[in-house]
Amino acid sequence: MPVAPRRPLFADVASACVRQWTALADCVDELPDDVFLEPTRLRGWRVSELVVHFAACVNAVSVRLAEPAPTARPMSLGAYLTAVPTASDVIAQREIDAAERQNPPQLKENLRAALKNLSNSIAAASHDRVINTRFGAMRLDDFLVTRCVEGVVHGLDLAQVPGVVTVSDLDALRITTRALLDTMVEKAPGRSVELRVPPIAAVQCVEGPRHTRGTPPNVVETDPSTWIELAAGRVRWADAVADGRVRASGERSDLRAFLPLL
Repeated sequence: MPVAPRRPLFADVASACVRQWTALADCVDELPDDVFLEPTRLRGWRVSELVVHFAACVNAVSVRLAEPAPTARPMSLGAYLTAVPTASDVIAQREIDAAERQNPPQLKENLRAALKNLSNSIAAASHDRVINTRFGAMRLDDFLVTRCVEGVVHGLDLAQVPGVVTVSDLDALRITTRALLDTMVEKAPGRSVELRVPPIAAVQCVEGPRHTRGTPPNVVETDPSTWIELAAGRVRWADAVADGRVRASGERSDLRAFLPLL
């Protein structure tokens, strides 16, 4: 039976989440108005739609905490993350519609207001509070991890716009990397491949012969940002292997059948 992933401390996740989104809000505040019309690497999304999504991601915490707690059994973090693609079209249309009604100053103001709501809501909440989400009931501490994932992934998206520079909070980057590794283990359980993302973590995954000692026969190694972009579908496996961002050895080390996770 797979070992359940270790939960990061609630206070650590909450602090990292707030820092990551604060850094993105600071970046957005500095963007000239014309940049909001620039396309992003997300098909059909300009910077304006991306910033609308920022506010929606952040606001989700306070909105869900304002609702009655559900009685259903909470879903796992991995189950939530792998369900995200099923709502992508609905979310995209929502952000496109909302962006049409807001100018850049309003977008900046809305993101700042959402960030304030996030901080206030977290301060008053218990880590084991269960909330409703788009995909089912979930513990608040796990949901905050998803907010870290959203913040780091979309920070990397914004950084791809020419002239825009974003920096991931190191703790948020670590939490996101670990969450996506655990999701990989949940999606592809097994012990035949060792997936290494130094200096953060290494996990074993993929069904097949179990490795017990010595050098693993199937090893995949990459850096945190590349792993996150692979898991989020921003980078293709073949491209990352070809340009050296992923080093894979062994007959079972090709993970493209399991990616992306999000």
